[in-house]
Amino acid sequence: MPWVLSRLPDGYRAVVADNGSTDGSAAIAEAHGAVVVHAAPRGFGAAAHAGLEAATADVVCFMDADGSFDPRQLPRVTEPVLRGRLDLSLGRRRPTARGAWPLHGRAGNAVVAWRLRRTTGIPVHDLGPMRAARREALLGLGLRDRRFGYPLEMMVRAAAAGWRIAEVDVDYAPRIAGGRSKVTGSVRGTARAVRDMSKVLAR
Repeated sequence: MPWVLSRLPDGYRAVVADNGSTDGSAAIAEAHGAVVVHAAPRGFGAAAHAGLEAATADVVCFMDADGSFDPRQLPRVTEPVLRGRLDLSLGRRRPTARGAWPLHGRAGNAVVAWRLRRTTGIPVHDLGPMRAARREALLGLGLRDRRFGYPLEMMVRAAAAGWRIAEVDVDYAPRIAGGRSKVTGSVRGTARAVRDMSKVLAR
């Protein structure tokens, strides 16, 4: 987390959502200048939405804080929104090293992205964990999922609302944080995420 927070571009402010961690990461984030919000219940969507509600900027960004994304590339994602070319900008992951994106994680992502294209017509190939949009517009979507379906629900509701959605390439590196990803770190985690996302598409 110190590496991530130290690389925020000028003018960007970090809001870190703590979703029941026990490793002291909240204190570390505060020590490095981040605003920390405590999110409940447990779940990816609960954490992401708590961060969204706590943000105050007109344009907000989402990204993982495990070192897999470089915050210095955030302007690539935010610029199309700031300039009014896109309503939802998604960072399409481009692995920089072997093993950065395990095969089961990449396969699960490809399946959901394919279903999303068929269902909504959005020309995307990645669910884009690094993304940007205007805060008030996002809140207006009325997102309800608080699990792994949250990022997909955002895309589905945005498409239904007629938003302009597109991808920009961002680097994707092996995570440097301790432990492993709850999604791509195991086949079980990936399957659970795909299940939650499939429920969103079924709705």
